[in-house]
Amino acid sequence: MVFKDQLKNAARKILESKPSEHTLRQSVRSRKARTFMFTDDGIVPNHPRWPLIVYRGAVLFSGIRQPEVLIDHLFAANQWAGSWRDTIYDFVHYHSQIHEVLGVARGTAVVEFGGVKGRRLSLRAGDVAILPAGTGHRLIKSSRNFLVVGAYPSAGTYDECTDSRDRPDARKRIAKVKMPAADPVYGKTAGLKVIWKGRRN
Repeated sequence: MVFKDQLKNAARKILESKPSEHTLRQSVRSRKARTFMFTDDGIVPNHPRWPLIVYRGAVLFSGIRQPEVLIDHLFAANQWAGSWRDTIYDFVHYHSQIHEVLGVARGTAVVEFGGVKGRRLSLRAGDVAILPAGTGHRLIKSSRNFLVVGAYPSAGTYDECTDSRDRPDARKRIAKVKMPAADPVYGKTAGLKVIWKGRRN
């Protein structure tokens, strides 16, 4: 499903007006990161070293008619690609070979991170969540207009794990996923580049 969404989004982007670099810079707000560390719960491995990162209100949409376009191009400018625009699956899943970013373009939602023993967080337009490989997530509830832009670093391979039988092999794959070249919002010198760097083995 994601690959089909990515193809649709790539076609859409050809026809869209790309925001200027100035607009992208002006839309980014400096926000303190909230971090959440989750342990392996026996079903979802989560990441052994790197926490979920959430930026509240990191993207400002004042005067922007299509916030999803802005988020999409902001992520791409920071080397996070393969983007899609949709909601979030309502079943627990995680990616064992790649990190993921979710930027809320419209509406509100409650999303569970870290598996059923993790945390339920309320998200709203302008919030961004960065999920290290292995982080369980699922949609609990949302407004009708809820829309997310998802994207991935250039290094890594998309996969989708939903079965607890995947866990032993998934844990090995998760440990091998490299740190992205840049934070999807703040670039190469801030955000996850600082937060995750301090948690290396």
